[in-house]
Amino acid sequence: MSIRGVILAGGKGTRMGELTRVTNKHLLPVGPWPMVYHPLKKLTGAGLQEVLLVSGTEHMGDFVELLGSGRDHNCRLTYRVQDEAGGIAQALALAEHFCMGSRSIVLLGDNIFRDPLVPLLEKANSRPDWAWIGLKQVPDPGRYGVAELQGDKVIGVEEKPENPKSDMAVVGIYIYPPDVFGLIKTLKPSRRGELEITDVNNYYIKQGRMGCFSLDGYWTDAGTLDSLDFANELVRKEPPRF
Repeated sequence: MSIRGVILAGGKGTRMGELTRVTNKHLLPVGPWPMVYHPLKKLTGAGLQEVLLVSGTEHMGDFVELLGSGRDHNCRLTYRVQDEAGGIAQALALAEHFCMGSRSIVLLGDNIFRDPLVPLLEKANSRPDWAWIGLKQVPDPGRYGVAELQGDKVIGVEEKPENPKSDMAVVGIYIYPPDVFGLIKTLKPSRRGELEITDVNNYYIKQGRMGCFSLDGYWTDAGTLDSLDFANELVRKEPPRF
């Protein structure tokens, strides 16, 4: 079964203060490149040639000007506009026609990590009808979605729990089979008014179709001023592997 790449690069970036007054946070520098180059290089480094980028209305033109058709990055880029913030699952739903009949590997555009994708994809290929999530051991799991584990099996995911059941955060790397788009259509908005990716993941867990892989190298969400600084420090000290 074929697989296509999806980069989610929307959001207002309000936690970045003045840095995102006139630009999208995914266009800010991390190491020697704009942030959005990191997920794109991860996907093309793993051999993907069909990539969709989802962003908001304000700065889509900037992404097109920067990345163009994808030719310079050895891929074919498609763009979709997310008119309003509605959650990760809503943004992923915009990829339905792009991924028709294919699996999707979904990367959050502000996640910076060391590991290449090839070993993760090879593991996921063993169960192509499953969903797969990336995990990383963190000191502050209550800030993230947290995986409850039984051995190496995921038995539940909680979003920002007060009492985390593990220290394994769900990072912004997801692999889904084609039926994810039908599932998203059945979701109801959460109290935040968004379609939650945690609800998608828990559906596959209940079906017994959820796998996971742990990242060995560094990982950070570069969505705040402090974490952007941290991401730049990590990348300078140890360049990511694509």
